[in-house]
Amino acid sequence: MAPVRRRGITATALLTLLLTATACGPVADRQPGDLRVGYDSLDGDLTVWPPRGTLAGDTTVRSAVTEAVRDWRSPADDRVHLPTSGILWSGEVGGAPLALVAADVPGESASWLLQVTAEGGRYAVTRAVEYTDPGYLVYSDVLPVHTSDGRRYLTSGRVQRLLGPDGRALRHTDGLTEPVDVPACRAVPVTATLRATEALPRGRAADRLLDLGTGTTDPRYPLVRDESGSGKRALTGLDTCALAGEEGPFGSVPRRIGDRDAPRSVPSSWPMTKLTVRTLGEVALGGGEPAELEQLSWETADGTMTAVVYRPADGGTPVVSPADRANPLQTYTLPVPGQPLAVLSWRPTADSSLSTPPDTLRLVDRPGLVVVPMPTRSETFSLAEAEKTHYRSLGGR
Repeated sequence: MAPVRRRGITATALLTLLLTATACGPVADRQPGDLRVGYDSLDGDLTVWPPRGTLAGDTTVRSAVTEAVRDWRSPADDRVHLPTSGILWSGEVGGAPLALVAADVPGESASWLLQVTAEGGRYAVTRAVEYTDPGYLVYSDVLPVHTSDGRRYLTSGRVQRLLGPDGRALRHTDGLTEPVDVPACRAVPVTATLRATEALPRGRAADRLLDLGTGTTDPRYPLVRDESGSGKRALTGLDTCALAGEEGPFGSVPRRIGDRDAPRSVPSSWPMTKLTVRTLGEVALGGGEPAELEQLSWETADGTMTAVVYRPADGGTPVVSPADRANPLQTYTLPVPGQPLAVLSWRPTADSSLSTPPDTLRLVDRPGLVVVPMPTRSETFSLAEAEKTHYRSLGGR
């Protein structure tokens, strides 16, 4: 199997670089005990995650943080594997202790970023977000930190400069930035400049990320890779808190663990990378001005997801559909106020044709796009292609 490419470096090559120069990497056999401080990873002769923060050398704090992490459980009730986890930063923020831990949770093949704080001398995990991108959290170079005074970011040793949403370089102390003005429910860009290393001989001038906003709730990871900048364009004018809701594109497909939904876990539809948008066409309702219909597409840990966005002509609040897994015939429930719509989209060819139930009113009917009023009961639509016919059902909910 070919290695998966990630940020211009193959995952296999990066793993080799991180582990070759050290005797103990993410999969090394270590004796149980206190968490390591920093992380045993090298990129050439550069320590990617060295011990940092004013409390990094405090053994009492280290033991207290370890106990807090040992007591923590994931939403699936799995525990952290301490020998393959590490304290990336330990110090004080706003006069209060804070530790940031890269936590390996083998039961879910997952990687978590834990924020450990102290109140009344007792340490506990107070924030926890799951890194859903295949690969380990410490392979990232910018990590999100939520504090009472705003968003901050923790950067790896590879980061030469980090630009905030306003394009201004962020100041940092021991890799932890100053507070950043990030809206609660709007996506904003964050861009890192990566120095030249063995893994990146030419460095990287613009390693682009989107922060989905401080309103993103745990355990959802708020940073999305946006290498081409298409994600910023796709989410323009959209409320990311609404996108993350149970009926929104990013929150509507629950994760399943075994044969059950896991509503407390990160949804299967949560975005990871490759957010894009394309225009499907226009739709006019009740003789009004035509609204623009767009299709969002993004990659998740479970594959490609899509959704549609209805942007009213008067500049009103956009309406979004729940997510639909990538399918030859995409079907969407679009809850337009006063007239819920069913949207069907496909890649048209000379041999493809869509069939709808008898007497269905087609508000939009063009190759690759049909829009109809949402059926009051479940109805089946079919897309006939040269070698196969695809069936989807809509309505009745």
